[in-house]
Amino acid sequence: MWIDFSNVATGNINSHSSRGLGYNSSMKTNLPSGNANLETFLPRIAALSLLVVLLLLALTGCKNQTPVTASLNPVGDYTLVSIDGRNVPCNLTHEGAAMIVKSGSFTINADGTCRSFTTFAVPPHPDVHREVKATYTQNGAALTMRWQGAGLTQGQINGNEFTMNNEGMLFSYRK
Repeated sequence: MWIDFSNVATGNINSHSSRGLGYNSSMKTNLPSGNANLETFLPRIAALSLLVVLLLLALTGCKNQTPVTASLNPVGDYTLVSIDGRNVPCNLTHEGAAMIVKSGSFTINADGTCRSFTTFAVPPHPDVHREVKATYTQNGAALTMRWQGAGLTQGQINGNEFTMNNEGMLFSYRK
């Protein structure tokens, strides 16, 4: 079967099977002229798409961020005022040991470090001064402390107050 494409450049394909059957066909070798417009506009479409993507990326970086206000700025020196609602100095039991917590402080530094200093006594023994250091991360009013040689502790800033849950005991500090 022969099809006449007189206005299109063609090439012949000849195929013969082993049974003696065969066919001749013409194949187009030129693209229709309609695709030429797509090829002309493709770079423009790609550039426009890239511009849209860049604008969207720029807009996502421009979202409003909550500024750190003075009430959320944890940096400073805090004094231990209570443990589980008991004013310091106070008597308490921790891990089966009765003790007297005499005083404490908590310092939060701007460089992401902090330290806790506590003075307590386990009668009849003399006072023990314990200092532990940590790094912290802040997410709004929440602080997460990673203690050297220990685990994680969660804390909250509320104005001039800092509270921390340490092994099930709520420590309250004030600037």
